[in-house]
Parts: sequence; C-alpha cells; structure tokens
Amino acid sequence: MHNTFRQFVKQRRKQAGLTQEELAYKAGVGLRFVRDLEQGKLALRLDKVNQVLGLFNHQAGPVPMDRPASETLPHHAT
Repeated sequence: MHNTFRQFVKQRRKQAGLTQEELAYKAGVGLRFVRDLEQGKLALRLDKVNQVLGLFNHQAGPVPMDRPASETLPHHAT
C-alpha cells in the first residue's frame, strides 16, 4: 500500500521536530492547510501540497492505480 500524503507529511514533520505551525511557516502555507493535509482532506491545491513536500525533497506526481486504465477511461466511438 502506498504511503498517503497525510501519513508522509505527518511522519516527516515529526522526524524533523517541527510543529504544524513551524511547518506551515517554513513551507509558506497556512496552518489550516497543514492541518487539512494531515487530516486527509481530499480537495487540496496541488501547488501548496508541493510547497510542503518540497521541504522534504519530494513532489506530487502521477502514481499508477491498481486497475487498468480501460476501467477508468470512457470509451469513445471512432
């Protein structure tokens, strides 16, 4: 199972000895955003997610799903 953003950020923040407030300040995002991210809010701005992940030398990117694309993409007539 893949590590979620929520788990990754919280774990790395704690390893760095940072509070949520300190992480928010260092990443240039609001405290509310860090709290939402660590609580697993589904709708977050990708640019802000990458600001936070950048502190840990990571960025968000495409990750393969566990099912074939044919199950997720609509079929179009040609």
